[in-house]
Amino acid sequence: MKTTLLHVVPPVSRDRIISHFPKWYTPEACLQFKDHFHAQVRSACQRQNIGAVGLKISKVVVVGDLYVGKTSLINRFCKDVFDRDYKATIGVDFEIERFEIAGVPYSLQIWDTAGQEKFKCIASAYYRGAEIVITVFDLADIQTLDHTKQWLEDALRENEPGSSFIFLVGTKKDLVSTAACERTELDAIRFANEMQAEYWSVSAKTGENVKEFFSRVAALAFEKSMLMELEKSNGRMTQIGAGNLINIERSSLEASETNQQDNLSCC
Repeated sequence: MKTTLLHVVPPVSRDRIISHFPKWYTPEACLQFKDHFHAQVRSACQRQNIGAVGLKISKVVVVGDLYVGKTSLINRFCKDVFDRDYKATIGVDFEIERFEIAGVPYSLQIWDTAGQEKFKCIASAYYRGAEIVITVFDLADIQTLDHTKQWLEDALRENEPGSSFIFLVGTKKDLVSTAACERTELDAIRFANEMQAEYWSVSAKTGENVKEFFSRVAALAFEKSMLMELEKSNGRMTQIGAGNLINIERSSLEASETNQQDNLSCC
């Protein structure tokens, strides 16, 4: 007797289910003002047989100076943990976080890149194909805000013009007073507008705004990818997310790990 083993994907957690557009952080630096997904996207999602829908993945890269809290931000969202004594990221690392958006399975592949100058030659290769670029700075260190434009320029250099959503995120909100945060945010919002980015302030330690931020990232990326697929298929989609999957081969990851060891002083 032939036995067929079916891989059953467990349901996503309740806080990863998005049915309405998550709200922005501040209207002064917001990419889109709306409460609902595009009508074409809602209609396409309702027409699908969700059990047969392909998994869509969007690539996110997180960039910024050393010790601004990139890894802590990602760990708080993906693992709901905070470690004040973490080690600096060597090269790159990534997490995959699953969502259900408008009834459709969807994932973010979140790449955590090193903030040290000597690892830039390694990390830059992983910027390619990014649908979302998150530039991070420390609210308690204004110099890290000044550096975000260069980090963004480096990331966008590896991608097609206009192909990526851009976010500017101030971390460690718990370390600054309300007044100091508001003063820094004025500069950050000005930077965000110049960068054509959406601005958020968060705290990985307390979790403030972290889930809300990534939900916003996922919703914007999901809608954009859906609209692109609808445009390619003239509004007729046989399978949501059938294309543009990001595949990670074990051999590629092993090669990258070898390169990291061989090129620690390449920059």
